[in-house]
Amino acid sequence: MATAVAMPKQGQTVESCIIVEWKKQPGDTVAEGDILCEVETDKAVVEVPSPAAGTLLARFFEVGDDVPVLTTIAAVGRPGEAVDDLAPAGATSAASAPAAAAAPSEPPQAVSVPTAEGAPPSRAPGISPRAHHLAEQRQIDVGALQGSGPQGRIVERDVQAAITAQPKFSPVARAMVERGGYTAPTQGSGPGGRVMSHDLSAQGAPAPAAPLPAAVPATPAAAGGYEVVPVKGIRRVIADRMLASLQTTAQLTLNSSADARKLMALRRGLKASAPELGLQGVTINDLVLFAASRILPQHPAVNALFIDNEIRQYHDVHLGFAVDTPRGLIVPVVQRANHLSLRRLAEESKRLATAAQTGKSTPDELAGGTFTVTNLGHLGIEHFTPILNPPQVAILGVSNVNLKPVEVDGELEFVPHIGLSLTINHQVVDGAPGARFLQALGRGLAEIDLLLAI
Repeated sequence: MATAVAMPKQGQTVESCIIVEWKKQPGDTVAEGDILCEVETDKAVVEVPSPAAGTLLARFFEVGDDVPVLTTIAAVGRPGEAVDDLAPAGATSAASAPAAAAAPSEPPQAVSVPTAEGAPPSRAPGISPRAHHLAEQRQIDVGALQGSGPQGRIVERDVQAAITAQPKFSPVARAMVERGGYTAPTQGSGPGGRVMSHDLSAQGAPAPAAPLPAAVPATPAAAGGYEVVPVKGIRRVIADRMLASLQTTAQLTLNSSADARKLMALRRGLKASAPELGLQGVTINDLVLFAASRILPQHPAVNALFIDNEIRQYHDVHLGFAVDTPRGLIVPVVQRANHLSLRRLAEESKRLATAAQTGKSTPDELAGGTFTVTNLGHLGIEHFTPILNPPQVAILGVSNVNLKPVEVDGELEFVPHIGLSLTINHQVVDGAPGARFLQALGRGLAEIDLLLAI
């Protein structure tokens, strides 16, 4: 029997992946472990190996398709083996290897009709072997099916129609429904109508009001005046997560600034240091990451995750930082950042940023963050509202350095300050603990030379 090749699961939050390249064509001979294709998650590009040796018999999806995890994307087996039973609902391609010989037609199946007096009405007159196998595989009740074959016989297309009519769930959405507390629509927004996690509604929540019709129909822009960019794949994942973040958390942003004189002086000194010290590449952002890694252990309320109605406060700082890439926003994580020297932290952050920008991050490098820093200062932004990365409960936004009027010994001076914005999940973090962390971080940045001595 042919072996199914499934879209691999990538962590607990990834619901689908995009096929970016097929390495093998139908009819190619493959060994176990050979790379069949590359797929892209919202975080990384991942290779999919063949689970068995043989011939690539079929590909059920093509480049650009956004496929839910654990869905069969291809089949490997002996030349001529049938693969129809492995084809998933919503498959967009039927590309397959030439069959060695035409598949034999299904033999008729004998039908037993009860004749005893008082017997119940006759049932559907039989089911084909392939339909029976598919019904068992997909747990379809054949007793409820109306056969469309000769003399009402149930054939494979009847079972396939029943499968298509059923709501289909992503693994995350299915787990949420099975745990209880959520209801699902009959059709979702995922590929082939698949119900995704963002399609679910909390039980007892009011149904969204129907949108009011526009008083005047919108006039479309002139043809050729714009470019259509489909919101799918990675962009769709980012869009869904940003919306889910705002819908599922109570976000409060606190704004502050820190004296940046010593920060800038230290950066100049590091840039002018001897090359053999390996410190010339340390940036202002590296210094902010370093300061955050040292201050966070003293403020566990913001170095935490909120999962399943419990707050998990971490002793070590697993520091995520936002990276702008051609594929969208990626957040690699510096593990145990509070144990790294400034030089080592700077080296690790650059390595992770390069991997993210080139699409070579591993799932482990993008998981496990307990706090995130996002910096838009290099783009001239003075203040902004960063959006939480659930289940994290806090995220720090870093802005540019501006002159701020400060009274010093009765005289007004303009002192460079770096902008800081802390967004917290007010469900589990109160304003005061968040403000205390921001205050301590400001002091740490203002006295960065002392912080380095700790």
